[in-house]
Amino acid sequence: MTRPSVDASRAGAGPADGERRGLEEAERVELTVDAVAPGGHCVARVDGQVVFVRHALPGERVVAEVTEVHRGFVRADAVTVLDAAPQRVAPPCPYAKPGLCGGCDLQHVAPAAQLDWKAAVVREQLRRLAGLADAEIDRLGVRVAALPGGPLGWRSRVRYAVDAAGRAGLLKHRSHEVVPVDRCLIAHPAIQALPVLGRPWPAAEAVEAVASTGGDVTVTALPPDGSVAVPPIDGPQTVREVAAGREWTLPASGFWQVHPAAADTLVGAVLDLLDPQPGESAWDLYGGAGLFAAAVAARVGPAARVTVVESAGEGVAAARDNLRDLPGVEVVAARVETALARRRITGPVDLVVLDPPRSGAGARVVRDVVAAGPRAVAYVACDPAAFARDVRTFAEAGWELAALRGFDLFPMTQHVELVGLLRPGR
Repeated sequence: MTRPSVDASRAGAGPADGERRGLEEAERVELTVDAVAPGGHCVARVDGQVVFVRHALPGERVVAEVTEVHRGFVRADAVTVLDAAPQRVAPPCPYAKPGLCGGCDLQHVAPAAQLDWKAAVVREQLRRLAGLADAEIDRLGVRVAALPGGPLGWRSRVRYAVDAAGRAGLLKHRSHEVVPVDRCLIAHPAIQALPVLGRPWPAAEAVEAVASTGGDVTVTALPPDGSVAVPPIDGPQTVREVAAGREWTLPASGFWQVHPAAADTLVGAVLDLLDPQPGESAWDLYGGAGLFAAAVAARVGPAARVTVVESAGEGVAAARDNLRDLPGVEVVAARVETALARRRITGPVDLVVLDPPRSGAGARVVRDVVAAGPRAVAYVACDPAAFARDVRTFAEAGWELAALRGFDLFPMTQHVELVGLLRPGR
């Protein structure tokens, strides 16, 4: 069943007569797409009902199929494009379509337009969640920069899901259903060359493949009991990564940025924004293997104090192993909020690097960081919404977002990485 077409410019307008009827799952509706929204969607409206549409572009007229119905909004996929936007391209991957793989959100968008898409999402989150005025956002000059290497073949860590028949593949959008694939085009070429796809994995829940910047390649079959650490079935148990002028060694399952150019890109942005000076003290919170701590330590000198706080056991072990040649660096094994609240680390401190998980640092951590009295904080964020909420908390404490860099660490997806400079307001 197809509803009458409704132009998005009529947002909020109801039907001419009769009672408004909500959209239903699997229903198809013709609509005009409005602005981009977080999550790889665009916004549209039908009889005043908000519709978040995937596989669409602003300004397009499409036929969309409803995939989920929620109170206050629905989700839908654009299944037919009636009037295409100039930025639309044919997805290079045959699985990047409605009902198939959900890993790539933006393969239908030209690469340059993907950067504009992500910058628009960042601006909207800063406006809506951080409470910044348009003039403040304009002053920041929000933009998203591409990394070297192009939009395909960049992902150095891939987890393939395994279905009940033992076939490896990737998940549908917002689903646990596995889509068997013969190739993932955003995977690193060394991963694409592995004999992972097309062979059975009867005893595995998932298969992880890693291609490190140090040239190591591993494959690990993960059992259904994910709590059990297992060694790779192919390749070394530890892999080498090269970044910040150093070689790093960490477990094949350990955390590292998935884009080969990401680590050096983020380190460069953090150092540029913080401008560490000899003798300054620093905290690297949510520090992982200590990437930012090593880079800052090289600037502040061996006599300065640099403290890494990390809670994951693998990260703590990797940091202690990789930073053992830096006498001024201390690694604290603790949750960040616990280390701050229980004074396992204490101020005053000059510089702070915040690199929290996707959920953000949170108000408690932000307030404790502010209380320590640093002159500047570099906030590395993988979620614009969480970042914006924390920026608001900084602002409530009298701090300002003085600079912002955006990087396309995850081409073809809706994800974007930010590095912001926060400092006490003048």
